[in-house]
Amino acid sequence: MKTYIQTIIALILPVVSFAQEKGLDQKIDEAFQPVADAFFDAIFFAIYKGDTITIPFVLVLLVGSALFFTIYFGFPNIRYFGKSINVVRGKYDHVDHATSEAMYGDSTPGGDTIETIKDESADGEVSHFQALATAVSGTVGNGNIAGVALAIALGGPGATFWMIVCGLLGMSTKFVECTLGVHFRDVGEDGTVYGGPMYYISKGLKSRGFAKIGKVAAAIFAVFCIGGSFGGGNAAQSNQATIVIKELFNWESTAAGAIVGLVLAALVGVIIIGGIKRIAQVTEKVVPFMAVMYVVACLYIILSNFSLVDDAISLIVREAFNPTAFGVGSVIGVVIVGFQRAAFSNEAGAGSASIAHSAVKTKYSASEGLVALLEPFIDTVVICTMTALVIVIFNFSGFFEYGGDGSGVVFIDGVAYEGAGITSKAFAQYIPYSNIFLTIAVVLFAVSTMISWSYYGLQSWKFLFGRGKVADLVYKLLFLLFVVIGAAASMGSIWKFSDAMIFAMIFPNMVGLFFLFPVVKKELTKYMKAIKK
Repeated sequence: MKTYIQTIIALILPVVSFAQEKGLDQKIDEAFQPVADAFFDAIFFAIYKGDTITIPFVLVLLVGSALFFTIYFGFPNIRYFGKSINVVRGKYDHVDHATSEAMYGDSTPGGDTIETIKDESADGEVSHFQALATAVSGTVGNGNIAGVALAIALGGPGATFWMIVCGLLGMSTKFVECTLGVHFRDVGEDGTVYGGPMYYISKGLKSRGFAKIGKVAAAIFAVFCIGGSFGGGNAAQSNQATIVIKELFNWESTAAGAIVGLVLAALVGVIIIGGIKRIAQVTEKVVPFMAVMYVVACLYIILSNFSLVDDAISLIVREAFNPTAFGVGSVIGVVIVGFQRAAFSNEAGAGSASIAHSAVKTKYSASEGLVALLEPFIDTVVICTMTALVIVIFNFSGFFEYGGDGSGVVFIDGVAYEGAGITSKAFAQYIPYSNIFLTIAVVLFAVSTMISWSYYGLQSWKFLFGRGKVADLVYKLLFLLFVVIGAAASMGSIWKFSDAMIFAMIFPNMVGLFFLFPVVKKELTKYMKAIKK
């Protein structure tokens, strides 16, 4: 680890010196923007394009799949919600420790004899709670602060309603992909777990006679997941952290973003060297603290303006079906804005969270699928909704016009605000020194998301390039480079690239989900029987 830290410092010091050059942030953005535009146009190709509305195929695939899984599994997002909480609480841990004889008798459903069956509960590196905390830290990020603000700035209050709908449907998709992640995981000789879509796509499709398709789809997913780790899981996070830091200190330097990015890169670099166990140890402490801190602040604002809450909810529902935001076009337009931002925030369908959940200690893959149900609920239904209520209540005073010029930038008292800056302004209206508080919250959200996504990307990198130390180091240095790029580039180009990479993962992931969802049904039935016994 000492050598690793020395390498980071050796790379950072000359760049800090170079960062003093005039206009460095702008130069980085100008170089990065064409790349972001190209990726965005490729991934969000439209099946319909009107004067004001564009319907990307990837969103139709995402939402349609979530609806299918919700119906097929009998609304697991509602039906198993209580059990999900109990699994996290450890109520059913005894099931994992039960003897094979007690569960199956003389042989397993697959025909294995009790004397030869492997105790799968020995596999895994983290607990149910740690896996959930790691995965939540990857989803609960600045999508909840900046993403919600962007959704409302573009689509008006009605976008919140469709974010909630997308979050509820996404619970079913998350259940499917995380069950498969545990079921098809690999365990190394040293006990290290390797899991996620690249494994359930390749191994699952091979078991059904589609080995070549599975191999290609898994490799494509791994490439896109690496891109997602550089984009939504990294650059977008450092971008928003930089915005609030610069705003807090009124830092106008043309190299400020690059310098903040370098500091963040050094912090993240020290943490990610430890692997999933180190990440889990950090996230299980940081995530509950940061989530509670942020939720308490939101609740304070909401309860302080309790008389306006019913008006805010009414406006959100009304605008969902009769939008008035400038430039949003129609109901379809606001639906697209809401779904896009919700999908970016909770990542249901992208498959990323199954990489973290795969490391859980359990012999029942469906148990972790149930735990994963809670992610979109925590992320979108709870935290995103609270952020939205704060912003809508704040704007009852008419500080900015919903829709604006279509860029996501709004003007409050003649000053331009975007993303986390909008949320920060809303907080400042009700909480003294909230700019300090929100800066801390945004930075914590950003760092926790980055360290979780570094694990996701590294697992995909290992799948493509092997599990050697040199390959690991190359990935981690590239990851840290994107921390700097994200901090220096503009919000528009960074979020385009981030959206493109996150949503690109959906295509190969859905190949696996639609081939393998019957496996999930069998695993769920097996786990439910074990709980009853």
